[in-house]
Amino acid sequence: MTDITIKITDRNGVLHEIQAPTDMNMNVMELIRSYELAEEGTIGICGGMAMCASCQCYVLNDVLKTERNDDEEAMLSEAYHVKENSRLGCQIHLTEDLEGLEIEIAPEQ
Repeated sequence: MTDITIKITDRNGVLHEIQAPTDMNMNVMELIRSYELAEEGTIGICGGMAMCASCQCYVLNDVLKTERNDDEEAMLSEAYHVKENSRLGCQIHLTEDLEGLEIEIAPEQ
């Protein structure tokens, strides 16, 4: 089992340094929910299907090397508060190469 460290800034501007497991097939949205970093019912509304953008976050460093997939692009094209560094947390799967990832949870939709 390998845990990685991810820094997540919540919607109140509070920075959390989180230990995230890489052996549970989790994504960033599930990690945020498990640590209760967003108010219940405001993140992951669609269950991680890239259909609601409630888990939108801003990637603050260059650790994440993957690009947005087509479903993610389509959802973000209709979302609010989108920036160039916006990603859907449900589409970022926790792997060892994400050690040191820094993200900020986007404002509620």
